[in-house]
Amino acid sequence: MTTPNPYQQVSPSQPPAPPGEPAGGPLPPLPERPRKSWMGRNWPWLVPVGCLGSIAIVVVFIVSIVGLVFGMLKSNDAYKQGFAQASSHPVVIERLGEPIEAGWLVSGQINVSGGSGHANLSIPISGPKGGATVYVKATKSAGEWTLTCLVVKIDRTGERIELVTEPATQPAPPP
Repeated sequence: MTTPNPYQQVSPSQPPAPPGEPAGGPLPPLPERPRKSWMGRNWPWLVPVGCLGSIAIVVVFIVSIVGLVFGMLKSNDAYKQGFAQASSHPVVIERLGEPIEAGWLVSGQINVSGGSGHANLSIPISGPKGGATVYVKATKSAGEWTLTCLVVKIDRTGERIELVTEPATQPAPPP
């Protein structure tokens, strides 16, 4: 026999409830909970994915800008002429070996206005025997680039190989 519940109201007309069932009959159904919105159901994964996606977009943007800048430097004729002369020079080939390849981190400046301009570049190069830096100074006149200084500095020894030197400035002849 079950112990009577002092808090349970039993009406005299109702017989006692069978065992395992609450007194007073079956319980009424629970009210239906409102369904959560899509955001309410998915926020635990959406917030991290959204943050990482935003960071990824910023990183891709920055890498694209850097690639564009280095691509512009490498597509310039002063860069192409300087690298071509340095990588085909016999002394440079002897020191670095073949093939000689250009590195990614080209630095310097190029200023062009119409058919004239000037460039100062530092180009990292490497071969099987080591690396070096090519220093290019060039001027553009009438649409043509002319190398005024081209020096290769070998990283391992510090040796400077002057391929093109600036002409010595001569004093103007008297009138």
